[in-house]
Order: sequence, then structure tokens, then C-alpha cells
Amino acid sequence: MTPETDLDPAFLADLELLAVELAQLGGNEIKAALGGMLRIRYKGLEDDPLRLTDPVSEVDGRVEEMIREHLARKFPEHDIIGEEMDHRPGRGHDFAWAVDPIDGTANFINGFPLFASCVGVLYRGRPVAGALWCSTSHALEAGVYHAVVGRDLRFNGAPLAAHGNPAVRRRLGGEPHASRQRLSWDGRKTGSAAIECAFVAAGLLDMAWFEQPNIWDVAGGAALALASGRQILEQRGGVWQPFEGFAADGADPGAWRAPLALGRAPVLEEFASSQAPAY
Repeated sequence: MTPETDLDPAFLADLELLAVELAQLGGNEIKAALGGMLRIRYKGLEDDPLRLTDPVSEVDGRVEEMIREHLARKFPEHDIIGEEMDHRPGRGHDFAWAVDPIDGTANFINGFPLFASCVGVLYRGRPVAGALWCSTSHALEAGVYHAVVGRDLRFNGAPLAAHGNPAVRRRLGGEPHASRQRLSWDGRKTGSAAIECAFVAAGLLDMAWFEQPNIWDVAGGAALALASGRQILEQRGGVWQPFEGFAADGADPGAWRAPLALGRAPVLEEFASSQAPAY
């Protein structure tokens, strides 16, 4: 799917610029806090270490508030969707920002250097712009992968073309868990859906798939993948089908949950044919 809209290119450029600014803001806060004695809460049972789930650090809340303030100044009528934020001044507005201050929080609080700050812009449920600050990259440095519909993928403002070495005959793919299936790539699990989306767009991974991602984890990455010529599949009714958007016209994109896969077309075809229907 390639979103076709009648949006003004200058307006799209403004969306991309703000998305980059917000993602970089998140990255700056993450770097400043890395290694510090952070306050952390868990969404599971605090008195049962085996059932502690979904850690949230004080950085998540701080970045969330900053993003809210920036968007309120620039686009006060736009909706915001996120794990820690759900701000709908005009519920059902054509534009929604899907934001995750830190994707890969468990990695972050443990000092494992794979995490991201994610911003995706949806127009009527379709990803039209994205910016992901990633703790590392193809260049072995932190930075922002970003794109807007109709333009190429960029890294820190510079165009980025994905080029694979033809001598590498087995590539890598992001998977939510170890796979026993014999496919034409080797699986990797990073602990950050956003990192995997960015790496697919940049050509570091041939594909990635997610069992039940949240929209704020993959909306920005979906925009990057589409800009780099990758394809996206969504599982509906146990069948992998072309992705058409996170919500039909008038529906709430915040309610979206579905298995999602993105990558090069032939790799996705192989992946989809290898999967038994999931219900």
C-alpha cells in the first residue's frame, strides 16, 4: 500500500520536520538519563517479580509531556495516541500522532543499547510521515530515520538508499521469538519493534514481523518502510493480506491491534506462505 492523499507537499514537509524534532527530543532525553538512577514502575503485580510487566521510566513521562506541549502549540486540533498518552481534542480528526517516548524500555532501563523514540503521523488511519530516533543505526551512531509520503527515506536529513551486499546469501529478519522453521534468513529479536521497523527500511533486516504490536510502536516505522519501497502485510481472519491502514475512515486507529509484517516483497511472500493461520 502506498498512501495517496491530496495533502499539500509543504504541509507534509512541516509534518515531517515536527516528527523529526519530537523524535530527536525523545532521543536527547534518553541519552541524558542513560545509566542514571531512574524511577521505574511496572504495570504488573509489584509484589510478584515473575509478573512484573511493561516497565515505564520517569523519562517516558517527561518526554510524553514535552511532546504534548509541542503538538498543542503546532497542531492543537490533532489527536495523540500513545501507551502513556491518549489526547483526543477532536476525536475522529483526520490527523493523529502515534507516539512512544521510549520503545524498548526494558532494554533502556537495563542499559542494553537497543531502543528508540517513535513518532508516526496518520492521515485517516494511513501512515504518511514517521521519525524514529534510534540508539544505533547502519552508521553505528544514534540518529533519526525519517520519511514522509512521496519522498525517500532519510537519516539525520541525508537521503538513505538501502543497498545489500550480493555476497551475503543469508540475510536477517526480525522475529518476536525463536523460530524452528527453516527460512531463507536468520531470525533476530531486538526487544524494540521500532528499531526493527527502522532497520527494515534501511535494509539492515530483510523483514520483521510482530504478533500483536501497538500502533504507537509501528506507525512511524510503517511510514519509513513504505518510503523505502518495502511492503506491509497485516493478518486478518488468520490470513496475511496487504496492509491498508490502521483504521478505516471514521474508525479509531487507537483500537488497532493485529499481526503485522514488513519487508521486501519476495521475503514477505515466503514468510506468509510459511505461516499457519493464527486465530
